[in-house]
Amino acid sequence: MDYTQILLKPIISEKGTFLKEESNQVAFYVHKDANKVEIKKAVEAAFDVTVKAVNVLKKKPLHKLVTRGRKRQASRVAGYKKAYVTLAADNKIEFFEGV
Repeated sequence: MDYTQILLKPIISEKGTFLKEESNQVAFYVHKDANKVEIKKAVEAAFDVTVKAVNVLKKKPLHKLVTRGRKRQASRVAGYKKAYVTLAADNKIEFFEGV
């Protein structure tokens, strides 16, 4: 797989910003079949940085009932896979430059 297929999008949230500032980590949504080695190579190729470690988290899909009026309908919330990438001390990834 190409790195454009592995890295789906960065996670821009309050927790992600805190991790970026405090421990030099960046979070990404990644392809469900990607492993740690592929994620490491994709981040290094895409952003020209040195990756120290990769932690992967998988969220299973959820099935729940939604009540609309008197009827109940089954709905599904899709699962995802995300990776927390720890960068070397002198490396940095900027998503919003000049803002």
